Amino acid sequence: MAIKRKSKSRSGIPTATMSDIIFMLLIFFMAATSLKTVEGLKVNLPRARSIAKLDTPKQSVLYVFIDRTGRISIQDKLMETDVVASVIYPMRRNDNMLTISLRADQETQMGIISDVQNQLRDASALKVNYSAKHK
Repeated sequence: MAIKRKSKSRSGIPTATMSDIIFMLLIFFMAATSLKTVEGLKVNLPRARSIAKLDTPKQSVLYVFIDRTGRISIQDKLMETDVVASVIYPMRRNDNMLTISLRADQETQMGIISDVQNQLRDASALKVNYSAKHK
């Protein structure tokens, strides 16, 4: 008497709930990820005839805000003019491609901007971009 073999069962991955798992992962990553937007002081940028977009990656741009009253903000922290170099120097040492984007209000006194420029020079941050709006 011959023994009949049973047909082999197919082993596979059940895909019926795959879409549910994908959507749960998608929702999780959307909820867990935060997109950092640059928020600084409220400034009214000066107007320029021609502007150019930075070719530096956003990770290598540090925004320095100066409002019309002379307050200075770097990475959402208010600070005095004389500590700008001590804040920027360690960041510049970690990132050689660091570009400073200076966003000063159009009514800011030039003496304050000059003081910030001197502090940037002391911190060896020589790649400085001056932000403006297009006319």
